[in-house]
Amino acid sequence: MDVISAVGLTKRYAATLAVDAIDFAVPEGATVGLLGGNGAGKTTTIAMLLGLLIPTAGSIRILGRDMARDRFAALAEMNFSSPYVALPSRLTVGQNLRVYCHLYNVRNASRRIGELAEELNLRDLLDRPAGELSAGQKTRVALAKSLINRPRVLLLDEPTASLDPDTGDLVRGWLERYRATSGCTILLASHNMAEVERLCSDVLMMKRGRIVDRGSPADLLARHNRHDLEEVFLDIARNRTAMAEALV
Repeated sequence: MDVISAVGLTKRYAATLAVDAIDFAVPEGATVGLLGGNGAGKTTTIAMLLGLLIPTAGSIRILGRDMARDRFAALAEMNFSSPYVALPSRLTVGQNLRVYCHLYNVRNASRRIGELAEELNLRDLLDRPAGELSAGQKTRVALAKSLINRPRVLLLDEPTASLDPDTGDLVRGWLERYRATSGCTILLASHNMAEVERLCSDVLMMKRGRIVDRGSPADLLARHNRHDLEEVFLDIARNRTAMAEALV
């Protein structure tokens, strides 16, 4: 079953076409990477999946529900993480997480917050105002917020941004275990190509609002004759693949 399905998804701002009639699907229990340079349309796509932006055209179905007509039922089983979306700065980390427990109707909020604090090493931060955290600490808190309701669908925008290599590795391992044990479906936008190769079974490559290539990391490496996804990313971003084909 495809848990996320987008058909002809389009977003236009006046003369700017941010997302240009893209089609994609994410199967149940898969982790799919959404890659592209700045301005490729990744964040706009995620915002439409969350219902934060209304598509200009096209359709979205998540967990079998049409997001244009029944998005609130799907949103109860979804969540989102981005280190670039700030939590209320005057509330402590614990207070912020408790607010989200209430929003998602999480039973036994204290126990759930304690579990996440232990797993993501947040115990020493629970009583600190969110506005006083470092960038890496904010990233871990954002991830805890996204997992508070044990989501079936998780949308992640740079989930390990600003984390040191050791903490980033621990978070990636935790995400792998969470997906394996819960069956969660994950759409991951990242500029960390090693992270994408480790976590994702399939990858969507975006450029100028379009999906210009897709496939498993191994398929993309073979198709572009490259050793890692960073080289593939640079080929697509700099149009080197098209230039090479033109010379053949």
